[in-house]
Order: sequence, then structure tokens, then C-alpha cells
Amino acid sequence: MPRALRLWAAMLLVVAATAATLSGALAADLKPLVRNLGAGGFADTEAAIAALAQTGDPAVVPVLQALEAGDLYVRKEDREVVRGSASNGGYTLTDPLGGAALGEAGRGAVDKIRINNSLRRAISAALGSLTLMSPDAGARRAAADSVFKTRNPDGLAALETALGRENDPAVRSIMEQARAAILLTAAGTPDADRLGAIETIRARGDQESLALLNAVRSAEGASAAVRAAADKAFEAVEMRLSLWGMAQNLWYGLSLGSVLLLAAIGLAVTFGVMGVINMAHGEMVMIGAYATFLVQDAIRTYAPGLFDASILIAIPVAFLVSGAVGVLIERTVIRWLYGRPLETLLATWGLSLVLQQAVRSIFGPTNREVGAPSWMSGSFELGGLVITHGRLWIVIFAFLVFGLLLVALKRTWFGLAIRAVTQNRNMASAMGIRTARMDALTFGLGSGIAGLAGVALSQIDNVSPNLGQSYIIDSFMVVVFGGVGNLWGTLVGALALGTVNKFLEPYAGAVLGKILVLIFIILFIQRRPRGLFALKGRAVEA
Repeated sequence: MPRALRLWAAMLLVVAATAATLSGALAADLKPLVRNLGAGGFADTEAAIAALAQTGDPAVVPVLQALEAGDLYVRKEDREVVRGSASNGGYTLTDPLGGAALGEAGRGAVDKIRINNSLRRAISAALGSLTLMSPDAGARRAAADSVFKTRNPDGLAALETALGRENDPAVRSIMEQARAAILLTAAGTPDADRLGAIETIRARGDQESLALLNAVRSAEGASAAVRAAADKAFEAVEMRLSLWGMAQNLWYGLSLGSVLLLAAIGLAVTFGVMGVINMAHGEMVMIGAYATFLVQDAIRTYAPGLFDASILIAIPVAFLVSGAVGVLIERTVIRWLYGRPLETLLATWGLSLVLQQAVRSIFGPTNREVGAPSWMSGSFELGGLVITHGRLWIVIFAFLVFGLLLVALKRTWFGLAIRAVTQNRNMASAMGIRTARMDALTFGLGSGIAGLAGVALSQIDNVSPNLGQSYIIDSFMVVVFGGVGNLWGTLVGALALGTVNKFLEPYAGAVLGKILVLIFIILFIQRRPRGLFALKGRAVEA
């Protein structure tokens, strides 16, 4: 072996031996502290937890985690603290510090170290302070959050040390907030530090900040300056949260409106062209949802690698299946009932019951699971606004469907024929448009769009035989309010009703809110029988 290699090997051996020696020394130093966890009552255990946290040694973390999980025991023969896992009527013992195997023990050979709520809080605070130095920014952020929530003064020293070393601005901000929370709740904090901490908490501006500031306002012994600053900060945070709450309700309204838009847009097309009150429209939504379930079930079975694309694959399938069912209904039932709205309503209501029972017989009455792909899971925060990925994609999908339908109706021959039949059926027939075929295709188009609504609803609602019934009344309200057959009216009506519903729910409740919306629509239709945006044409004007 060359001399240089021998020197490198010797150096590596020295480093390894030094590390092993230091590791053994640290473990030896921690041993008495770990043994103190089981040396007395709850107060002694809490003191031992604080002593372990003050070491700042990462090796303490698994010990405290085991204590929190209820896995630490005292071996009776030598009073050593060990980690135990149930095995063959007894326990398999390991060293809580290094994880070395310590053999088996019967249930009578060990005593469990019990903890109470006070100790749980102490453990949480200790774990938070110990992970403040973690190389992982996410772990440091979680630790700072934990310190903010527990506000244990014992963690202040470790927090200030971590603050001095922190380079990540986002993590540093949370650490400063945690430090401010401790200063506000700790006894003996100077007023100057309290005032600075109040400003830090005010900048955070969430519900936890509001609760903390409220506690400062009502705390005994607080000076007038601190109370005044806390009052001012409390009002500012309350106003900020109120504004963000309104923005959150607006987002919820937009989200609900997009769902109503998907459910109602197909109804607007069929109702506007043929004047058919289709009570089975909700079942077209249900068929689209079950088509999504079948597509995803097949992908899970035969091509699990395509799961994230299952919703995208289900979109054309649901459209074609629901559209085909719609054409079949129009050709076999609806075509014989034109001009007889009451009989059409009764017939489609009967069809809805038949379709529900058919689905119930095939798939059963229980809900079916449609999983969310990874790109539709999770959420993100925008200021004080929480937006879930699933809802965001549904809003985008609703507007995309609306835009494509608008282009199809305005820029294609098919759309021109639909508009001609909508505005003047007799003149369209005289110009050579086969109105019967257009009726079937239009009914199929409306049903297919309802199937697309089912794809979206499968991500936010239970896929069951009753899925469509939850949206059929709302869909009719949207169409009548916006103007029968008018897509822009349907868009405005859906978004308006969705937003009004969400703003009414906190004050009136979901049921009473819908009743109030229904009353408003009834009164509105008395003044504008054709809705917000009435269609114009000779037949309509007549």
C-alpha cells in the first residue's frame, strides 16, 4: 500500500475512534439524566425532561418521543430506564439512547413511566427546543411552531440561540413570533420587551395571535401602556381576520358557483332550445360520477401507474356516456312529449327514479370512493386565504368548459343551428335545419356536460345514487335566474347564487340560507320573468 494511502487510512481510523469515544462519552453523560425520568413522581419526571432539553443533544429526541408514546419503562432489577415493545406476553427491551438490544422481560419485570397532561406539554416544549437546531428547515419551522403554541419559558434560551444562527427568513420570522409569545406570557418581562413582542404578534395576525393578545389585555398586573398596545393590536388583528374571512367566503362562493355552473350549464342548453323541464338532469351528473369511478377502478386494477391521469381520462368517457344516455332518453321519451311541459316533467321525474334504482341495483346503495390524484391534493395559503388544490382545479375546469361551450355555440355550424332553433324553431326548420336531430344532439350535449359536472363532483362529494338530487333544484334556480338558454346569464347566476349562499350560511344556516335565496328568486322573477339576460328573437318576443 502506498505511504499516502496508509496515512489517509490511519487518519480515518483516528477520526472514527474519536467519534466513537465522544459518542460513548455523550451517551454516558446522558444516562443519569435518562435514569431520572423514572426516579420519582410527576414533578421529578418534569425536572428530568427539562434537564434533558437543556443538553441540546439530538440523541435526547427519541427518548422523549418514546416517553410521549408511553414506551419507556423502569427495569425493576437495576432501575434502568429502557424502551419496551410488546412481544409474546412480555416486552422486547432496547436502550432508549442508542437502540441497543437489551433482551426480553416479563410484564412484572418492568414498571411503565406514566405521564399526565402537564408532562405532555413539557415534552412537546422540550422536543420543540431540541429540533430548533435541525439541519432541515421544515423541522426547524415545526419546532418554532411548537414553541409558539406551548410558550414554555424554559425553551427561551434555546430559541434565542437558534435565532442567532438562523438564515432562513421564513423560519426566522416564526422563531421571532415564538420568542414574542414566550415574552408576553412569562412573568417579569420588562414592558419594553412586551411592547416589541405585541408588535411581532400583531404582524402574525392569525387566530392564535388574537387569543394571545386577548390574554395580554386581560392579564393581571399588566401596565397601562401594555394594555393599550394590546388593545390596539387586538383590534387591528380582528379587522384583518374579518377582511380575510370575507375573502375566504368569497372564494367559497366562487367554488360553489363553479360547481353550480357545471351542473346548470347543460340544463341551460336543453331547457333553452327545447323548453323541456328535465328532472332527470341530476341523474346525468350521477352517471358522469359513476363513469369516473369505473375509469379509476379499472386504472387501479390494470394500470396503477396512470392513477394521476385517471381524472383526465374520465373526462371524455363521462361526457360520451352521459351524452349517449341523454340522446337515448330524448329519442325514446322526450320526443313524444314536446309541447306538454307537465307530462314532460312527470316523465323525466319517473326516469330519474328509474336511473337511480338501476344504479343502486348495479353498484349498491353505499357510497363509492373516487380518489384524488396527487396534483389535486393538498392546499396552499395566500395571505390569510386557504385554497385547496382540488377546489382550484374545479374552478378552472368549470370556466374551461364554459369557454369551450361558448366557442362551440358561437363559432361552429352546430352552435349556429342550436341558436337558430332557440330563437325561432319554425324559421330554422324552413331554412333546412333538421330540428328533431338538433333536439337529440342538443339534449345529448346538455347531458354530456352534466356528466362533466359529475367528474368534478366526484372529487368533493359522495358518489352515490342520490348525488344528482342535491344539485337539480339549484341548477333550475341558476337557469331561471340567469335567463333561460343564456350562457352568460347562467354564469352570472351560478356565481351570484353561490356567493350569496356562502355569505348567508354563517348567519342564517345552510337550509334557511337556501330558503332565503329561493324567496329572492321568486320575487325577482315577478319583476323580470325572463331572468337577468333574456334571449331575443321572433319566437321569444311572440
